[in-house]
Formats: sequence, structure tokens, C-alpha cells
Amino acid sequence: MNILIVGNILKDVYLSVDSRTENLETDKNGTKWLNVGFDASDHHFFYRVSSFGGATVSLEVLQNFGFSTEISGSNFNFDDPAKPTVSTYRYILTSEDSVSYLTPSNPPSADFVMPGILPDYLYIDRSANLNETTANKILTFLENNPSVKLILYLKDQNNPVYTSLSSKAALIFTENYLNSTKFSTDFSTSDSPNLPYDKTVYLSDHDLTFQNITTPISVERIDKLTHLSLYSIAAATILSCFLKGRSIEDSLRFAKLNVENSNLNSTLSVSELDSLFATPDESLELIAATLMAPKKGILAADESGGSIKKKFDQLNIQDTFTNRHDYRNIFFTTKNIENYLSGIILFDETARDHMDTDESIPDFLISHCIMPGIKVDEGLENFENSSETFTKGLDTLPKRLREYRQMGLRFAKWRAAFNLTLDESGNIKTPTVHAITENCKILAEYARDCQSAGLVPIVEPEVVYDGYYSIEQNATATSKILDTIISELKNFGVNLSACIIKCNMILAGKQYDNQSTPEEVGISTASVLKDHVPSEIAGIVFLSGGQTPEQATANLDAVLKNGPFPWPITFSFARALQDPALHAWSGNNENIEKARQAFLDRLIENQKTLI
Repeated sequence: MNILIVGNILKDVYLSVDSRTENLETDKNGTKWLNVGFDASDHHFFYRVSSFGGATVSLEVLQNFGFSTEISGSNFNFDDPAKPTVSTYRYILTSEDSVSYLTPSNPPSADFVMPGILPDYLYIDRSANLNETTANKILTFLENNPSVKLILYLKDQNNPVYTSLSSKAALIFTENYLNSTKFSTDFSTSDSPNLPYDKTVYLSDHDLTFQNITTPISVERIDKLTHLSLYSIAAATILSCFLKGRSIEDSLRFAKLNVENSNLNSTLSVSELDSLFATPDESLELIAATLMAPKKGILAADESGGSIKKKFDQLNIQDTFTNRHDYRNIFFTTKNIENYLSGIILFDETARDHMDTDESIPDFLISHCIMPGIKVDEGLENFENSSETFTKGLDTLPKRLREYRQMGLRFAKWRAAFNLTLDESGNIKTPTVHAITENCKILAEYARDCQSAGLVPIVEPEVVYDGYYSIEQNATATSKILDTIISELKNFGVNLSACIIKCNMILAGKQYDNQSTPEEVGISTASVLKDHVPSEIAGIVFLSGGQTPEQATANLDAVLKNGPFPWPITFSFARALQDPALHAWSGNNENIEKARQAFLDRLIENQKTLI
């Protein structure tokens, strides 16, 4: 199979500047800039290294996959790179933790030279910078040779030079910040691999996306590659995999591996990629470990529409989008919350909302080193002819998870509620074995789907606090639930090391005559967890479950004093963190600073229990 690349050969020159000796100027925003009007002999660099970029990167990837490939007008070959014609030099200057790119403001356009051998595919590389003359040459060539299939890297959706080619393309690569439209022309032939019908692949600094399927991609690679080369590696790898008949999911995984492991000297061979592909992806375990970072907790800001309406109604706050937005922003904009929180669980409406600066809320949280997560269950429904409930939402879950992953969310939460009731003899009536088993199967299926979509699952089986039962009866019920959920997680093949359990504390129900002391809660909770949760679990986080803010903090402190534990433990409170702020705000934005301080005070008090 022959592939002709239309693109420019670039030369990337990496210079690591010694900031101790260089003339670095600081602007009004605190950004350091290098004075580039300099004689290079007067400057000191820790290293100076160069590498070919642009079309040569795509060429190498395609050749590594065994395709017969050349660059239009260049015949560049890595076995004999006889001084190819470099169209553009790019300088990458690094100083301490900053990086600057020096590139031509008007790079030259690649030319199209009629090939001697008719290619099967014509690949317009990211580096091409096509002008109208070259685009017309390509259009004429395609019209005269209908068997040649066009692969287009669409750099600029608004450039008519590129959009004139888009309707001819079998496959389009673009970058999602362009907000590109998906082109729908079908493409398939009987004598070549079938490229996907929905044929736009979106690339971004964080994700490779195709039909809402996403896989993480690292771009913090300034020490090895520019982000521009990473795009080229990703696109060429996906194209190669598609042409080799790989699935979409496998193609994205190969691209991720190639991007994360390539260096200035070379991209990975197919055998190296195959070897890495066979190795389990550990990124989920890293996400889980990040969420369970020492001395930090997780804020549950995920109340559904009905739940938040009840909270607002109690304070006579009108339940409008604006009020919900302002209320959430109290927590997100509280100063230095990244010192206390590793993650925040969002509701769907909030995950799609934006800050007042128009930055999406997930992106805002990420920029503040807080991992955004999402509540994905769709509420409770009664079993047939029963007062017991199960949690809805599995039928639409995979599709929603893929979209959430694309939005930047990295973990999810699903709650199953168990009401603990007693019969006339004082024995446990509910939850029944049936309710426990069915809910735990649902939780395990959810956890499996989460991990398949690249999100860490938080599994929340909650014994509801608002009931009449003793601390011993709570311990009995919770133990049965934990045994069942662990068994089902294993049955569904869930990686326990990338799974977090959100658990109720063991205490008497709110209506019970003898309320539990923190000391009793600490001893009982620690005992149940140690006996029923395996060490492989990534972590335990506690829900507050209707406890007062002070009660939840005191009980958390008592539990932790009964350690050590084989897994990290922290809080994932909702009301116990938010209620003081909600009451301080009361729907009046003049009280926002008071509300922020009330929220911060609760974070500080809970963090003290973790130290």
C-alpha cells in the first residue's frame, strides 16, 4: 500500500536556557520572556539539540507500520536522509518551568508534485500549510485519479483552501479547539480497508476523540517533543492502525502509547507498540491514587435537580439556573481549595456549565489541580411490589461515560441506597438479600463500564442514616453489603486498585433512642472496614449522610484514630461541607464572601482529622 504525504519538512531546535545568565524580562503578568535579539555566542544553554519535525514525523510512523511512503517532492528516507530540504526552522526555548516557541508567522506552503507511482492514499499532513494553488493541483489530481483516497489534516476549518478538500476526504483529522463540524460522506471500497463512516477524528492536548470514544494522551513532553509533533504522531498512528484494520479503541490506545513513549530520535516500532499494548493501562490506578492524596478530601457537589430544590426551598431560595450557578461557584472560587480537595463530584448541569470567565467548570478545576468527577446514576426506583429501591441509569451509561471522559472528567460516582428497617421482633427486615444482591450487581456493572471508558469509579452503597436501628444492626447490614459488593466487583472483572468505595459510617440511626458517640463510631467503623474490605481497594471515602457538619468531622476523626488501615481514608462530604456556606449565602450574593469562609472553615476542620 502506497501513501504519499503532502507536507513540509521542519527542523526543531531545542535550547534549554540557563536563566541564571540570560537576559530574561518579566512582563506585567509575571511571565518571563527571553530577549531574542541576541548574539548566540553570548548565551549559555544547558543543551542544544535538534530534530526533524512536520511531515518527517508522519513519514516515520507510517513506515514503521510497513507502508511504502514518501513526501511529495522530497523522497525523504530515514535510511538515507541525504540533507532533505528544510522549509521551516522552529526554536523551542525552555527556561526553568516555562517554554516559548519561535516560529515563522507565515510558513511556506508545501508543493504538490505528481508522483511517479500512483499512491493508494494521499495524506495532507499538518505541516502542509496549503495555499490555493497547491489545493487546486490536488483537487485536479484526485478528479483524474478517483481510486486515490484523500486523508486530510484539517488545520483551519474556516480556510476555504482546506474546506474545498474536505468533501473529498476519506478521513479527516482536526483539533477540537477548532469546534469542527463532522463531515458525513461515506467511504468504503471492496479492495481496501474500510475507514470509519463517521470519519472525523478530533485531536487535542488532552484527548484523542472519535465518535465520543476517548483515551488520555500526555502532552507534557517539552523535554522530548513539541506538542506539534505529538499531533503528527497521533494522527499518523491512528491512520496506520485504521489501514491495518484495527478497531477504533485499539487505534486510539496505540496513538496514546506512541505519543507517550516516543522521543526526539524515533517513534515506536510496531513490535514496541504491541508490547506496550499488551501491558495493562495503569493510568486509572494513578487517577485513583491522586484522588486519595494525603491530607485531602473530595467534595460531593452533585445534588440532583430535586435534591438541590429541596435545599433551596428550606431557605426560600428560588430554584433557578442562575441561583444554582452562583451557589456552586461559591465552592469553586473559594481561595486555595486545592490545598484541601483532590476532587469534586459534579452534577450533569454543573459539568456543562462555565465559570463567569467563560471557562468550562471541569477545565477550571483542572487548572487548579482539582480532579473533576461526575454523578452518573439517575436516581432510585422501586423494585416491583416492594418498598426497596434500585438505582437507574445503566442502559445509557456507556455513552454518557464516553462523553464525560471527553469533557475532561476523570472519575464517577454511583449511589445505591439501603433503608435499614426492623420487623416487630426487632430483627433486620430490610435490606433484603435480594435488594443487596441486585444493587451490588448494578454497582459492579457501573464500575466495570467506568473503567472501560477511562474513569475511576466511586462505588457508594449507603445504609441510610435516617432510620431506627442500633449501631450493631448497622454494622451487620453494612458488613453484608460490603461482602456482596466486593464479590460482585470481582465477578465483573473490576480492577479493585482503581476503584474507590464511598461508605457510610457505622452508627445508630438518627431516630434511634441511644445515639452513638464518636468513640463508638470510630471503633465499630474501623472494625467493619478492616474485616470486609480487601487491601487492594484504592481507598475508602466517607459520606456524611445527614450528619451535622460537626458530627461528621468528629466521627471521621474517631475512625482515623483506630488505624492504621491498609488503604487511604478520607472524606467525601456533601451537606457536612456545604450547609454552613448555603446558610451563610441564603441566595444573596452580597453574602458570598461569608459563604466562602464558612466553606473554608469546614475544609480546614476536616483536614485536621487527616493529619
